[in-house]
Amino acid sequence: MEKLQANQLEELTADEKTVFVFTTSWCGDCHYIRPFMPEIEEKFADFTFIEVDRDEHLDLAQKNNVLGIPSFITYNRGKEISRWISPNRKTQVEIEQYLTETNEKIKGSNK
Repeated sequence: MEKLQANQLEELTADEKTVFVFTTSWCGDCHYIRPFMPEIEEKFADFTFIEVDRDEHLDLAQKNNVLGIPSFITYNRGKEISRWISPNRKTQVEIEQYLTETNEKIKGSNK
């Protein structure tokens, strides 16, 4: 997963199907999802996944009201499509369900 670089957010939100995954180095649940994220990225290859270290980009986390980690915010062509922000552990099945539902929202908004 690509890591967010400074001043890259606006450029990346303008792209299609970009998922920002907010994490930290000390978050146990972030470490829990790390082993299966490559499989999810492969399964949902039409999405671009960007890892955002919440501690390195605290301003973005605050601006986006990211209160729990890991959290997911998805943009498509500059518009926020969906968000999943909670302090709860996320399973592979739940993340895939979130992405499937998000993909359906994007398809619906393109009609």
